[in-house]
Amino acid sequence: MSMLNTQINTKTSIIGLICLSIIFGGICGCHPSAGKSAAGGLPPVPVVAGHVVQKDVPLYLDGLGTVQAFNAVTIHVRVDGELKKVAFTEGQDVKAGDVLAQIDPDPFRAALAQVEAQLVNARLDLQRDVEQLAAKIISQQVFDTQQALVNQLAAAVDSARVQLNYTTIVSPIDGRVGIRLVDQGNIVHATDANGLVLVTQLKPISVVFTLPEQMLPAIQKEHAGGDIAVVAVDRDNRTVLGTGRLAVIDNQIDVTTGTIRLKATFPNEDLQLWPGQFVNARLLLTTRKGGLVVPAAVVQRGPDGPYAFVVKDDQTVTIQPVKVAQIENGEALIDEGLHADDEVVVDGQYRLQPGSKVKTAQVGKPGAAK
Repeated sequence: MSMLNTQINTKTSIIGLICLSIIFGGICGCHPSAGKSAAGGLPPVPVVAGHVVQKDVPLYLDGLGTVQAFNAVTIHVRVDGELKKVAFTEGQDVKAGDVLAQIDPDPFRAALAQVEAQLVNARLDLQRDVEQLAAKIISQQVFDTQQALVNQLAAAVDSARVQLNYTTIVSPIDGRVGIRLVDQGNIVHATDANGLVLVTQLKPISVVFTLPEQMLPAIQKEHAGGDIAVVAVDRDNRTVLGTGRLAVIDNQIDVTTGTIRLKATFPNEDLQLWPGQFVNARLLLTTRKGGLVVPAAVVQRGPDGPYAFVVKDDQTVTIQPVKVAQIENGEALIDEGLHADDEVVVDGQYRLQPGSKVKTAQVGKPGAAK
């Protein structure tokens, strides 16, 4: 009897398990027919797509640069004396020849008057010596000595005039004066180290920057063919401060860094560039004609390098390795791996794998983010 009960309980348990399996299998979609449906037709993945387009693309070389004044002159006095007048205002724009300061000229005027008087007297003596030499009253040697004295005093007069002129200090260049280094009333000397003020030329202005030495042959080739444009960009890499031209390629490579220094000249009419300012210098090396361009978001990074998802005609995707020349303003210039008019995935790549079926949404125009 107990054996019969055990058999009945066992059969009941098996039937119960089968029923539970059927119930939960139906809920979970684990029915044999459901499994076949899932394997045979996953829903397409929605993505945003774009197209590869051809257009002319400028190629830039980027380097860190420093703005330098086109000319910078520290104004020094050339004679000793009291600084009687400061004729400029700090931060003032000046022209070449504008008066900047005045040293007390009275001692130099007195010195000039003294040597002029000596010259007048020496010339009178020389005139008398001419008559006496003709009458053979004096020797030729005495006459020559007096002639030399006249010449010496004439030179002294010229020197005294130069010293007097040095008491008026003028700007040698067009530019802007900085902060005054000496106040009016001080005694200044020609040997003073600091000078009176610094005058810097701001228009035009220079930017000195460095690039890797490997780029030197290409730069020399383009420079030999004409001017090369250089764009100065603020440290945010977006704000353009000015556009100039490459002026100088340095005559040696820095062996410690493997870089070459270059200097560009900028008109700087709006004074956006200032001496000592750090900027990003962008040298326009060349323009790629008919370059292949995609939105920058198309390019993905993997362990084997950059790649892109390409949408095939059957609306499935494949992974295509690419070689990127540059990424600029949200666009990637492709050297290898893609062709014009290829359809590529711009957004939604995280859900894709090779062979995934996609449903594309075309937004915007070819060549822009889609």
